[in-house]
Amino acid sequence: MSDARDDEQGRAEGQQPQPSGPPPYGQQAGGEQPPYGQPPQQQHGGQPYGQQPTGQPPYGQAQSGQPPYGQSQPPYGTQPQQPYAQQSYGQPQQPFGAPPGVSPRLADGSVPLWAPLYGAGPLESVTRFFRKYADFSGRASRSEYWWVALATVVVWFGLGLVSLLAALPGMEVHADGSSDPGPGFYPFALVFTVLLFGTIVPYLSIGVRRLHDVDLSGWLLLINLFPYLGGIALTVLAILGPKPGGARFDRPRP
Repeated sequence: MSDARDDEQGRAEGQQPQPSGPPPYGQQAGGEQPPYGQPPQQQHGGQPYGQQPTGQPPYGQAQSGQPPYGQSQPPYGTQPQQPYAQQSYGQPQQPFGAPPGVSPRLADGSVPLWAPLYGAGPLESVTRFFRKYADFSGRASRSEYWWVALATVVVWFGLGLVSLLAALPGMEVHADGSSDPGPGFYPFALVFTVLLFGTIVPYLSIGVRRLHDVDLSGWLLLINLFPYLGGIALTVLAILGPKPGGARFDRPRP
């Protein structure tokens, strides 16, 4: 009996009590421990630590349709910025650093009325001459200016010739050499008067715009007050080609 009791007491002393509750830090359930030098793996949502759940991209990578981390999206309702030098619809389009002599154009390819029309024809030049009747801003190309000048010479020469022929019937010649035109001259005299006073303003405005295209002030038109020399100087300035600085006189408008 004493031997059996001693054996049971020895076995009881050799067994350690099992602790209740979670295992100590660094030990996994079931009594298994990772090898020395390797951190234990923790469970998080059914996935090993450091791994994303199924269907989610790794940390630092954006989902499809979203910008990468650190890049912001434009606020809701705002338009994305356009590349540099890209023009909006309805605004004049002109390449950056375009050489002089290139007309600004709208989105439909037409040249706005406020801009100079380089390479204009006779009909276009005369039409713009009257449509810009008192417009002293902007520029006028050489073709616009000289086609109007040529049309003026042709009209005045033609009217003068026709009025001379109309004045011959009924003309009276006096003894001192003077003469009075016939009655057919007076209607043409009225036309001459209307053209003279009706085109003073557009002639001044197109002269100012032509000086602007040469990058000169329109006040230089006053040198025409000097007889002969003023007219010659303005003719030389009107022959000059366009200058890039002349664009400062443009006043864009719809």
